[in-house]
Amino acid sequence: MLPPPDQHSEDTLTPISALQHHLFCPRQCALIHVERIWSEDSATAQGRLLHERVDGGKPDRREGIKIVRGMVLRSLTLKLSGKADVVEFHGQQPYPVEYKRGRPKRHRADEVQLCAQALCLEEMFGLTVPEGALFYGETRKRTVVSIDQELRRLTLDVIADCRTMIGEGRTPPPRRTPACRRCSLVGECCPDRLEKPPSVSKWLLRQLVD
Repeated sequence: MLPPPDQHSEDTLTPISALQHHLFCPRQCALIHVERIWSEDSATAQGRLLHERVDGGKPDRREGIKIVRGMVLRSLTLKLSGKADVVEFHGQQPYPVEYKRGRPKRHRADEVQLCAQALCLEEMFGLTVPEGALFYGETRKRTVVSIDQELRRLTLDVIADCRTMIGEGRTPPPRRTPACRRCSLVGECCPDRLEKPPSVSKWLLRQLVD
């Protein structure tokens, strides 16, 4: 008889990156994390290279701030795991910094990802993390993010929805939105063809006529 699965194993933890995917588009999240489908375009390739450069750097210290790159994060309470691009330690206080290829967005997916990192750091170090930052490659500037109660509630809701969807192995049906233009998986998702599939009866009628 096999032993029961370890509830603390990596296989039972939701990737922090899935939260951003879910808030951007639940179907995209399911294609990646349920169906294991991935397709890279120029934007995702640039983002991957940016993260590799940042994560691959060595720890250093600047003006009394210790900088740790590519730090592995985990929360057994929230069942999350992932990696922070940069965690600055101002004394003992952790301060997460997430790097993004483009510019600030209208939706809050980047902020939710940063908040999830902060929640993991709080559990790991036993300290409240009130603030973090997003660094955008196009603007070359940091956007300071307050890890306030509103963002925490949104993040916890996204964690719950994401874990449920992945746990059920459920892929939402396609729905064409403006965000599809920026999605590297639009070819695999096929929103135009699958959202309103052709009528079977009309297809059969065409075959009979031909």
